[in-house]
Amino acid sequence: MNDRRHGLWRYAGLALWLAIGATAAEETKTAQTLPAVAKPFAAPDFTLKGEDGKTYRLSDYRGQVVLLNFWATWCPPCRYEMPSMERAHRKVKGKNIAILAVNVGEDENTVFAFTGHYPVTFPLPLDIDGSVIQKYPVIGLPTTYVIDPRGNVTHRAVGSREWDDDQLLDRLRKLLKP
Repeated sequence: MNDRRHGLWRYAGLALWLAIGATAAEETKTAQTLPAVAKPFAAPDFTLKGEDGKTYRLSDYRGQVVLLNFWATWCPPCRYEMPSMERAHRKVKGKNIAILAVNVGEDENTVFAFTGHYPVTFPLPLDIDGSVIQKYPVIGLPTTYVIDPRGNVTHRAVGSREWDDDQLLDRLRKLLKP
């Protein structure tokens, strides 16, 4: 494939990702949905370094509800939802609900620069080579999975949400009850 055609395909793919995210962001203005997955499945474990240099393992969060978000700095809906994720993190911190926002395909310098504009205090693991996102059925960014305390994916949200919405947070809290 020549370079020009390869570049066109790359831009077409990027446009598709943006269109999916923008459509999902538009839909979330009226309803903060959190669809259940048809058949819950065991969340694939991973170990990733964060932009802070720390190592994050999904298995370290067993016993908690985990909001596992896949995002990128170039993604407008991802940037839109990041402040609400920080507010949600502040509301649920220490209450057995964790937020992990896995950045896809970017390095620590890019993510560090992003946090200068969108400061967050929850972990931002880096999936630089895309090996983790390939283990999850992601169709666009942002995509967020809810993982129950037993390590099963129970819900998936494609597109941005207002994660600090009390109804969404109540749904996460209900997953903590036996």
